[in-house]
Amino acid sequence: MSAIAADPGAPGTDRLPVLSPMLQRLAAERATGALMRDRGTLYLADGQVVHAESPATPGIDVLLTTGGTLRHEGWWDAVAQAGAGQRVGRYLVDSGHVPGGALELCHLGALYDAAFFALAPTGTPARFRYGVSHWIGPVRPVPVAAVQRETLRRRELLDRIWPDPACDSAPVVSSAHPGDSPVPARQRAVLELADGVRTASDIAQALGRSAFHILVDLRRLAAAGLVAAVRAQPLPAAASAPGRITLPEVTADPDIALLRRLRDALEAL
Repeated sequence: MSAIAADPGAPGTDRLPVLSPMLQRLAAERATGALMRDRGTLYLADGQVVHAESPATPGIDVLLTTGGTLRHEGWWDAVAQAGAGQRVGRYLVDSGHVPGGALELCHLGALYDAAFFALAPTGTPARFRYGVSHWIGPVRPVPVAAVQRETLRRRELLDRIWPDPACDSAPVVSSAHPGDSPVPARQRAVLELADGVRTASDIAQALGRSAFHILVDLRRLAAAGLVAAVRAQPLPAAASAPGRITLPEVTADPDIALLRRLRDALEAL
């Protein structure tokens, strides 16, 4: 069973803004399922957040394997053995692939990272699918209030560092030559990948690091004048011959195809 409803912007409260009224309602209902939003999905069990995913962030598999906590072979072994039973997390610990504490820390990092993007403001309606569980299985549930509080804290931190969010989603390019300005090694790694093509999410995937932490580094680099967002260029107006009807060159629309044939016939007169 699924529910589809609009998830409007965040109204204020006396304490914290409500980032997702639907999420608040599901927490109060102690619902279990998947809340699918424009930029990610939150998985709930008994009204608590048990996992989160976003295309903007590396998954828990990337965080575990890139950091050296887990070998790639161990990850795929866990997926093959326990994925269908939705107990991958438990299998990783029981099989000795990952210590329990390390799994919890990495899982919480992935959860908060994805939730930050999933709870971004959007005008797109959210959907909730009741009864859906994630294959990672139970690790450590997090109250909805804690997820919202951490998301707000992260937003405020980014704005304090540098109030321009342009580098958060656009491709970024380094505006400094190596050695121009000394920066910490973590920021240097980010700067080296700021090639005018990669976005913050691309850099996070390449480095196997939290996407939010990449945003922090990019905002600091932007504040220092060492990196800039690549601004989208407006498309030039198509040049047309006087009196010529300009139509799309490729289309599956039969009406457009008919107009093109009429145009060609008129031009042949």
